[in-house]
Amino acid sequence: MPRPLVVDADSHKCENPPVLFDYLDAPQRERLRFVRDRYGEQRFELRDRDMRTGELVWRTFLQPEGYAKGTFRPYHEETTHGGLFNRVRLEHMDREGVDHQVIYGSVALAFNSLGDAELASALCRAYNDYIADDCAPYAARLHPVAHVALQDPAEAIAELRRCVLEKGFVGVALPPSLPAPHPDAPEAFPRIRVPKHLSHADFAPLLAEAERLDVALGIHAAPGMYLAGGSSDQLDSFTLVHVFANRSMQQMALARLLFDGTLDAHPKLRVGFLEAGVGWLPDLLHNLHEHWEKRVRDFDPSVEPSVAEFLLEFARERDARGQRGFVRKARQLLAIFSPRRGEDASPAEVAAFRNEHPNLRGDPLAALARRQLFFTYEPDDPAPSYLRAALGEAGERVCGLAIDYGHWDATLKDCVALARRAAGGDDAYAARLLGENALAFYG
Repeated sequence: MPRPLVVDADSHKCENPPVLFDYLDAPQRERLRFVRDRYGEQRFELRDRDMRTGELVWRTFLQPEGYAKGTFRPYHEETTHGGLFNRVRLEHMDREGVDHQVIYGSVALAFNSLGDAELASALCRAYNDYIADDCAPYAARLHPVAHVALQDPAEAIAELRRCVLEKGFVGVALPPSLPAPHPDAPEAFPRIRVPKHLSHADFAPLLAEAERLDVALGIHAAPGMYLAGGSSDQLDSFTLVHVFANRSMQQMALARLLFDGTLDAHPKLRVGFLEAGVGWLPDLLHNLHEHWEKRVRDFDPSVEPSVAEFLLEFARERDARGQRGFVRKARQLLAIFSPRRGEDASPAEVAAFRNEHPNLRGDPLAALARRQLFFTYEPDDPAPSYLRAALGEAGERVCGLAIDYGHWDATLKDCVALARRAAGGDDAYAARLLGENALAFYG
């Protein structure tokens, strides 16, 4: 078979602490440290600012215990070393037939969990300088992605421009959402948090700038980083946290970007949902499409049971079953349909209550047709083999290969041959999966 171009669309840098420290100014360098916890696990700690008190407190990443806990023993016998040292990485790429890797951070995935916006922005700038220099000797094959801090959207835009226009980065990494205090338990943040979604108005200028610059946004989550993790926040086994975390966060991010009209408002914006697989996509898109049809497009808020018909059928049922106390029960039914006691909502409040997604302009599946969406599959994932049947022609162009190089769950040995099997012997489809779709996404 002809050999297609192979692009690993989601690879990782395992940041080398002594080298990374060189890029941090002294004040920030003193607020990052690497330690072993009481279980003997290697962690890193960031001295964050408490959002309520302003006090500086050390926070441990990855979260070592409790609900939504992070990984332990996160090492891969080969890729952890290659994640640290590019000489080893290139040897592995040559051995396996991988032409290009797009590089995301590892420690950097924690920066958007910080309460201190100034620290988060400084750490992102330092990481971006670090990864640019790290990849520069291998620029023909290693392509870094910038990390920006959503805590300060204006600074994030400035860093986006710097990295894209001055450093030539191929994409920008964002979290699926920004963690925020739970309104019912603000004192428990960051242990208890809710998502501030990417569709929030505060982030609209950043998305608009990414669209203007024609740069891809790679949404990347990580368990144990104090992000709002959906169902994974209810689990205290890392194995199960890992099963649900990325998938749950990415599904929430995708649904909000679609139903809040964000991708309609930015029709040329390209958004990738990474490290969460793709097998769930047809089911979720079908569900979103069905709810758009029945709860948005065809929703009629005037529909309500007729009181007269309700009572008539109730009387007929009474006659058929010989029920007693008909008058008392009829009064109870009428009470259900009576106006509520107390002040009614205004017409504007009622309209806002019933029209939950006023900015959604049409079928959410349109974003798929516009090729705004990109997903990744790991080499041993069979999902691409049925995407065509589930999504039609768009299913051939929606995902690309991701080895997750550098992390404990990477599949390195025979990764290209394994990934190619999902194409079922179709060389054209294999070329899309292994490289062309990633090139279309990153540009």
